[in-house]
Amino acid sequence: MRHVVVLCGGRSAEHEVSLVSAASVIQNLNPDRYRISVAGIKKDGTAYSAHELAERLGLSKADNVDHLAGHNWIASLASLYPPPEIVFPVLHGPFGEDGTVQGALEILDVPYVGAGVWGSAVGMNKIHSKKIMAGAGLPVLPWFWMDRVCWQRQRDDMLARSESTAAYPLFVKPANLGSSIGINKSKNRADLVAHIEDAFRYDDFIVVEKGIEAREIELSVLGNLEPSVSIAGEIVPSREFYTYESKYLDKTSELLIPARLSPEEMKQVQELALGTYRSLQLEGMARIDFLMDKQTGEFWVNEPNTIPGFTGISMYPKLWEASGLKYSDLLDRLIDLGLERYERRKRLSVDRV
Repeated sequence: MRHVVVLCGGRSAEHEVSLVSAASVIQNLNPDRYRISVAGIKKDGTAYSAHELAERLGLSKADNVDHLAGHNWIASLASLYPPPEIVFPVLHGPFGEDGTVQGALEILDVPYVGAGVWGSAVGMNKIHSKKIMAGAGLPVLPWFWMDRVCWQRQRDDMLARSESTAAYPLFVKPANLGSSIGINKSKNRADLVAHIEDAFRYDDFIVVEKGIEAREIELSVLGNLEPSVSIAGEIVPSREFYTYESKYLDKTSELLIPARLSPEEMKQVQELALGTYRSLQLEGMARIDFLMDKQTGEFWVNEPNTIPGFTGISMYPKLWEASGLKYSDLLDRLIDLGLERYERRKRLSVDRV
């Protein structure tokens, strides 16, 4: 029986989403195959107590889930003997999805599910992922980035450069956040100023991007060096675009699986998803999000999600289920992939000759 530690919570505005995802993962891990432990990180970086975490995740003694005790999850994990076979990070946003936790696990020499340090860091950062994807010939909408200091000292120039990127509407996004947190659609300069200020609440770097009338298409990718891709799904937002509220609160957005695409369009977007995954050197899993121009039918890469949601409404497991892979089998496969990558990297030479 493999010992799996599920890591959740985190120092991020996506903290609550992580807890919901983790509860779903725990419920779908096969208790006959795994000994399951869970470690929860509060927003201040300290650890949840066993009682607090059980309450937040809706766990009872009947769930037979161990709690990783201790004030610091890294120290607690390092003190386990024997060490767990693998860690399953279900952390969204900074300090979890951005390579920080992955780096700590590499130092501890513990296998983990999902992308490595580099893929996680680049996949989380909209600035660098866009540069790499564009360099690989993938379709990326016109965009511009700025940091907090440039905004404070050169506001007029930053506004002018943002407006020269494309005509309104423009989308303003924190560079290192997901779940549509801090993302706003600007229809004029007054909007743009307010939305830039709002995005800087969450990050020191932001992206301003051309807005188009688009359909939201998502695909799930699974694998290491030879990834597979699911069929595409489509989000029909209940609001003007797929906001945090329409994702997690009002639950009125429609999920279409499969997406309303022709066979040719389906094949094209699947190839683009695999190209995106490979260009960013992702492993384990990712959900790749696209915008499909309603007028031209062109696909544009929106962003990768290296730790996609695993909630009951999340596209990543739903797309794989529609492609023939059940949720519990998907979790088995992700754990196998994490172990396979760990063993493969262990075989790499550390000698000069």
